Amino acid sequence: MIKKIVKIILILLLIALVAIQFIRPEKNNGGYESVAAFEAETKPSAKVAIILKDNCYDCHSNQTQYPWYAEIAPFSLWLDEHIEHGKEHFNVSEWSKYSIKKKEHKLEELVEMVEDDEMPLRSYTIIHGDLSEENKKLLLQWAGVARLQYKHQLEVSLNE
Repeated sequence: MIKKIVKIILILLLIALVAIQFIRPEKNNGGYESVAAFEAETKPSAKVAIILKDNCYDCHSNQTQYPWYAEIAPFSLWLDEHIEHGKEHFNVSEWSKYSIKKKEHKLEELVEMVEDDEMPLRSYTIIHGDLSEENKKLLLQWAGVARLQYKHQLEVSLNE
């Protein structure tokens, strides 16, 4: 009796797993040009641009490089949720639409999240690897310098 119930449950789970394969989230593929304005304005070095591409843009831009398992549900659904959530908080592809104050604030948040080891997410670093201390230092230095330009612009606009 119990074996029969377990068998029925396993068959239903298999059917559900096959059925969810037909649910396909829309891909987040805006192309590399979607980060061009952000990089032109914040001027990361070549090394920092690579760090951003390898650790940030997948979830914080309209340009995601999908791993092989992104084609398999439920992983595809989980990744889609992470990307949408990441873009809600900070989307470099929308950088030109942000106000000066918002740009400064987003860079401040970036610094805080990286310093507190909250970004990149642990679930991301398990598969893709974590930021080395050197890369973390470079990223934080760049963000600090980029942030200063927006702080200065805010001060100038307040004094006018």
